[in-house]
Order: sequence, then C-alpha cells, then structure tokens
Amino acid sequence: MELKGRIISKGKAQEEALATSQPISFYGGVDPNTGEVIEKGHELQGKRVTGKILVFPTGKGSTVGSYTLYRLKKNGAAPAGIINRECETVVAVGAIISEIPCVDKIDISKIETGDLIRIENDVVTLIKK
Repeated sequence: MELKGRIISKGKAQEEALATSQPISFYGGVDPNTGEVIEKGHELQGKRVTGKILVFPTGKGSTVGSYTLYRLKKNGAAPAGIINRECETVVAVGAIISEIPCVDKIDISKIETGDLIRIENDVVTLIKK
C-alpha cells in the first residue's frame, strides 16, 4: 500500500515501524544517548526509537526537541525516519538538521508497530504487515 504525503526532510529509509497514537516530546521524552522513550505514561515508554521508522501524530514540547533529535543522530540513536499526521516546527527542524527522512500528511492509523515501511521522499510504502 502506498500513501502519499508531504516532504519535510528529503531522503529514503526502509525499516520496521514503531507507531504511537500519542504526540512525542523529544526534549525530556526521549533519552538522547540511548533513543529510549522515557516520558512517564507514554505508550512507547521503555521502547527505543533507534533505527525505526517512528510514526506519531505530531510533536509537542520545547523547541529544544529539535536539538535533541540532532543529538540522537550524532549519538547513533536516532530513528531511521519519521512519519507524522501533522509535522510541527520542532520535529521539522530536528529532522532537517539531522538529515532524517520525514514526511507528514499521512494517515498514520494505517501503520502499526512491526510493519515494514519504506519512505522515499513524499511516498510511504507499507511493504508487509
């Protein structure tokens, strides 16, 4: 299945999806050294975003979240790609400066954790469920 969205940060990635219906705050919500979601009560708490296609509705929280995404990338702990329903400025800037493929305007309800996903600029392909 192909889903067409809007390019936030150009690139290609193909990995397993890690999906949530909850917004993510990178600053204080994701450990920049390990990639582990540390936000208390988040449905992904304890999971690692490292090397996954991270699927979430939108970002939230401080503008420092952009730098946290950059730190994740520098530490080898970043997601391989990001898919949003609506990408806001914090996630957009973080993805761009970190060169993480990012696309939004995607119906994220069609993607589940464990799905194999390919991002190619503005096209998201669900390879298998």
